[in-house]
Amino acid sequence: MEHLWPYAVLVFGIIVLPGMDMAFVLASTLMDGRRSGTAAVAGIVLGGVAHVAMSALGIGLLLQHVPVAFNALLLAGALYVAWMGYGLLRNTHALSEVQDQPSRPLHQTFVRAPLTCLMNPKAYIFMLAVFPQFIRPQQGSIAAQSIALGGITSVVQIAVYGSVVLAAAQ
Repeated sequence: MEHLWPYAVLVFGIIVLPGMDMAFVLASTLMDGRRSGTAAVAGIVLGGVAHVAMSALGIGLLLQHVPVAFNALLLAGALYVAWMGYGLLRNTHALSEVQDQPSRPLHQTFVRAPLTCLMNPKAYIFMLAVFPQFIRPQQGSIAAQSIALGGITSVVQIAVYGSVVLAAAQ
C-alpha cells in the first residue's frame, strides 16, 4: 500500500487548484453560510465517489475514445462555471454579509454539487491519466484498491473544501 502516498499527494495537488468544485463550494458558502458550504462539500464528495466508480468500471475509456463526448463535457463545464460566476455577480448580497435566510434550500445545494463535480473536466482528465496508474492487479482486488483510492480522494476533498468553507464563512 506504499504506492498510495504518491496518489494522495497528486490528488491533493489537483483538488487544491481552484476549479469548478472549489468555486461552487465558495459561492455556496458566501451566499448562504457555513451549512450551505458543508452541503456543497458533501455533494462534491458524492460526485468524487461517482468519478472513482466510473474510472473503476472503465467508463472513462469511452470519453477517451469518443472525443466529441469529452469536448461536449468540456463545453458544458465551461458554460456552467460562467453561469455560476454570472449568478454570483448578479446577486448583490453574495459578497456582503451572510443572510439569515438561505437563497436556496440545503438539499438543492447538495443536489447541485455532484452535478458540478460530474461536469468538471479536470476530474475526468485526472481519472483517465492518473487513477489507473495506481491500480496494481498483482496486489489484489481491483475493487478494493479502487475503494482505497476513492477513500483517499474523499478525505482530501473534505479537508481542502472544508477549509474553503471555514475560511469563507469568516
